[in-house]
Amino acid sequence: MSSANDQKLMQVLLAPIISEKSTLVGEKNNQYVFRVLDRATKPEIKAAVELMFSRKDNQIEVTGVSVVNVHGKPKRFAGRLGRRINWKKAYVTVKAGQDINFQATE
Repeated sequence: MSSANDQKLMQVLLAPIISEKSTLVGEKNNQYVFRVLDRATKPEIKAAVELMFSRKDNQIEVTGVSVVNVHGKPKRFAGRLGRRINWKKAYVTVKAGQDINFQATE
């Protein structure tokens, strides 16, 4: 891969979603949940996870990616109707026996 492509892939994943629901999904289906760019595609998400979380001693292999578009809730701001932004959530399934370490060791 080229350096420019790696830079683009490093911006696809915005943050992991750590919640009770995502923890249950992770334990049951060996999945991890991420907030991603709204224009990210499934192949880009797969490549980004494999690039960011693979180490020399631990290569991560993604077996599947599911994407959910989350619509922003309607809210009131200073007495006026408004809306929170829409965003995209990705459920990433990794190969059985593998896990993603979110703590930086280097």
